[in-house]
Amino acid sequence: MNNVDIDRINTLYHKSKSVGLTKEEAEEQKRLRQAYITAIRKNLRGSLNNISIQNEDGSIENLGEKYGKKH
Repeated sequence: MNNVDIDRINTLYHKSKSVGLTKEEAEEQKRLRQAYITAIRKNLRGSLNNISIQNEDGSIENLGEKYGKKH
C-alpha cells in the first residue's frame, strides 16, 4: 500500500459523499480498502511478533516466538 493508493481511497470517499460513485469506482474503492486493511494487519502482526518482556527473574521472553504466527 503506497501513498498513491491511500490518496485514491480518500478521493473516492470524498466523491462518494458529494456526487456518488459509479459501479466501477465503488468496486475499486472496495478493493483498495481491503488491500489497506490487509496491509495494516500485516504491519500490526509484525510489530506484535517483535515484543519481548523482561520477567521478574531478569530473563527476556520473546512473545513473538512464544505466541506469534510463524511465517
